[in-house]
Amino acid sequence: MSAPSTTPSTTAKLSPAQKALRAMGLVRAIDLVLHVPLRYEDETTIVHLSEVEDGHIAHIQATVVRCDVQQRPRRQLLVEVQDSDARCQLRFFNFYPSMQKMLAQGQVVRLRGEVKRGFGGISMIHPSVKPADSPLPVTLTPIYPTVAALPQAYLRKAITSALASAHLEELLPSCDLPPNSWSLQQALTFLHYPEKGTPIVQLQDQQHPAWQRLKAEELLAQQLSQWQARQQRKTKRAPVLPWESLASKTLKTELSSRFGFALTGAQNRVIHEISLDMACEQPMYRLLQGDVGSGKTVVAAMAAAQCIANGYQCALMAPTEILAQQHFAKLVGWLEPLGIQVAWLTGSLKTREKRAMMALAKSGEARLIVGTHAVISEKVDLPHLGLVIIDEQHRFGVAQRLALRGKNNLHAEGDTPLPLLEPHLLMMSATPIPRTLAMSYYADLSVSTIDELPAGRTPVVTKIIHEERRHQVIERIQAQLDAGCQVYWVCPLIEESEAIDLRNATDTLEELKQVLGHTAPASQNTLSPPSIGLLHSRLPAAEKQAIMQSFVEGHLSVLVSTTVIEVGVDVPNASLMVIEHAERFGLSQLHQLRGRVGRGSTASACILLYSYGETGRLSEHAKARLRAMQETQDGFEIARRDLAIRGPGEFMGERQSGSALLRFANLDEDQHLLEWARELAPRMWSQSHGLSLRLIHRWMGDKAGYLNA
Repeated sequence: MSAPSTTPSTTAKLSPAQKALRAMGLVRAIDLVLHVPLRYEDETTIVHLSEVEDGHIAHIQATVVRCDVQQRPRRQLLVEVQDSDARCQLRFFNFYPSMQKMLAQGQVVRLRGEVKRGFGGISMIHPSVKPADSPLPVTLTPIYPTVAALPQAYLRKAITSALASAHLEELLPSCDLPPNSWSLQQALTFLHYPEKGTPIVQLQDQQHPAWQRLKAEELLAQQLSQWQARQQRKTKRAPVLPWESLASKTLKTELSSRFGFALTGAQNRVIHEISLDMACEQPMYRLLQGDVGSGKTVVAAMAAAQCIANGYQCALMAPTEILAQQHFAKLVGWLEPLGIQVAWLTGSLKTREKRAMMALAKSGEARLIVGTHAVISEKVDLPHLGLVIIDEQHRFGVAQRLALRGKNNLHAEGDTPLPLLEPHLLMMSATPIPRTLAMSYYADLSVSTIDELPAGRTPVVTKIIHEERRHQVIERIQAQLDAGCQVYWVCPLIEESEAIDLRNATDTLEELKQVLGHTAPASQNTLSPPSIGLLHSRLPAAEKQAIMQSFVEGHLSVLVSTTVIEVGVDVPNASLMVIEHAERFGLSQLHQLRGRVGRGSTASACILLYSYGETGRLSEHAKARLRAMQETQDGFEIARRDLAIRGPGEFMGERQSGSALLRFANLDEDQHLLEWARELAPRMWSQSHGLSLRLIHRWMGDKAGYLNA
C-alpha cells in the first residue's frame, strides 16, 4: 500500500484514509517512512492477570465467561474473562456487532489494556481485542501519530509497504557519518519495528543510535537547504547603493543631526555592516536584532537614507498600524525637513487618500513608503524599489515577504538582457535569536546585533503579584499618577467571554475610572484628575491613533489596552506597566510589553498580575515564564528561555510557514550534531552537489524554496 497520487484528477477517487494521509503530508513513500512511531506497545509476550500490578498495562490471553449488553446507567458491553488463575471484567462503551461476536462466550482472545484493581475485582476499560489464534508479534507494535479518519492498522500497512518499496539510498559517505552511526535503512527499520526485548524507555528518550542517525541526517539536510538558499541568492542582482558616495555621506550626516542624540557604538557598528551589504551587487539578506528600546528605527532610517541618496525608493512594512504610525511619525520628522517625501499606506486610508499615496509611490516622488500589509497590495507600484525593511519580521508570512521583494521593475544597466533587480532586504526583530536558532533556521542570514542600550534607559523592576493583591496595585498606580507619571494596564481580552473567565479591558476601564477618576477628552492638558483611555484592535484606525497620540502627549494618564501596544510605542513618561493575567502571555510578549516602560529617566516597574484560574495552580510553563521575567531583563537570555519552553516552531512565528520544522532533532540536546552538520554542509555541497540536492529533496521535498523568504 503506497501513498496516493495527489494529482487533482484523482482527488475525488481517494478514500477517507487516503485523503487523511494526504492532509498529513504523507504523500511520498519517504514521507511515510519518516513518519516514525509516537510510542510502542509490547504485544510480544503474554502475562498472567495475577502478575499485573494496579495501573499497569498488560497483554493477556483469556477465555470469555460471560458477555452482556447493559442499558443502564448507559449502554455498554460488559464482558467477563478468565485466564489460568484470575478473572477480569471488561467494559466497552463503544462497540459493534463484530466485537460482540469476537467476545462471545467460550471464545479465547488476547487483550491489551490498563489493569485496575478494586473492591469489585480486576477490570479493564476498552482494551484492544484480537483473536488468540494469531501468532504473537516478534517486534514491538508501533503506535503512530494519526487523525480520526486514519486507523492505526491502515497506517501501519501503508508504512510497511513504503518501507519495503522506498529506496533508502545512503547519501552520506561512511567517512562523514557521526561516530557510532547506523545506516538509514537500519535506523528506520529498527524505529518502526524494534526487536522484542528492546527497552521502550530507550526508544522514547531518543538517545538510541537509530534516533541519532535520523537527527544527524535531518540537521544536515536543513543546513544544506540553507546553504543552497544562500548560494542561489549569490546569482541574483540588486541595485548597487554605495555608502561612500558624496550624496550618501551628506544625507546621512544631515540625518544624524536631526536625531538630537548621539548614536551608540553598537548602532554605528550595525549601520556600517548594513552599508557595506547595500553597496554590493548581490541582494542584502540581513536580520537586524536588538532588544526592546535598543534603537533599531534609527538604524533603519540610516539604511533608508543610503538607499534614497542613491536614487532609489525604500519601503518599510510593520505588522500593525500603531507600530507603522510610530515609524512614520519618527521618519517624517527626521527626513521631510531634508526634502524627502514620505508616503503612508494602510488599509484604513480612505480611497482618495490611498490613491494619492499610491500615485506618489508610482511616480517616484515618494522616496520612502511606510505602512502595513497594504504596501504589498497588487495595486501598489514601487518602480524604483532598492531597499525593503520589514519590522517584526516573524509576524509576517513567507508569501508576504516575497510579494514585497517582487515589487521592483528595475533592470541592471547594460546591453545584455538581465533579470529584474531584487531589492535589498533588511528584517528587524526585537526578539533576539538564540544561538542554536541562528545556527539552524537562520543560518542563511547575515545577522547584525545591537547589543547596547542607548544612554538614559533605566532598569525596570519586575514584580509578580497575585490577583488577591489587586488593590495594592491600584494604590501603586495612584502613587505614580501623583508623581506626574503615566501608566499602562494591559488585558488579554477586550470584552467579557463566557468561555474564558479573565478580567477584560472594558471592565478594567470602568473599575479604574471609579477608583482613580474619570475619562477625560483628549484636549485636556493636565493629569489631574486622572484621565483614562481604552485602546484595542477593534477600534477604527483614526480613533486608535487619536487615543495613542493623546497618551503620547500626556493628556491621558492611564491607558488600558490589549496587546496592540506590544511593540513600537514610545512614551518616556510612562513608568508603570501592569499586565493582567500575565500567566496567559508568552514570554517574548511579556518582555515586549515590559519594554514599553523604562524609556525615560524615571524609575520604572512592571507588575505581572496573575491568578490560578479553575485549576487552582499555575502550569509549569507559566511558572517558568514568570520566573524568567523576574530574574532577567536580558533579551537574549529571555529568548533562550523562551526557546526552551516553547520550542522553535512557536518561537519563530510565521517565518517557516510552508517549510518543515525539525521533527526529530532537539536544538538544546543535539548541539553536537548541529555543529557536525554545519561543518559538513559547505564541503558536501561543493564536493557532492548531486547527493546534496537529493538529501534536501528527501527531507524537504519542494518546501526548501521558502527559505529564500
